Amino acid sequence: MRLDKFLKVSRIIKRRSVAKEIADQGRITINGRVAKSSSNVATNDTLVIKFGNKVLTLKVDQLLETTKKDDADKMYTIVSEDYAPKAD
Repeated sequence: MRLDKFLKVSRIIKRRSVAKEIADQGRITINGRVAKSSSNVATNDTLVIKFGNKVLTLKVDQLLETTKKDDADKMYTIVSEDYAPKAD
């Protein structure tokens, strides 16, 4: 499954166009490699996503073409969620 589609279907990022933009800026890695929006995502992959001052690390548990809101979080497991320190 394409990275941008996975991010939208899993509801990590609400819009596919935003997911594509973030991925194409080099702010997402799959298993330690910088990923583009067209990169393939497979089960057991580790994604690291940089949102501004937040870094989200997650593991892909399953791939679904469509999902209901209640089931979207079953597609991944959050490994860590880190925040960059605020500058004084």
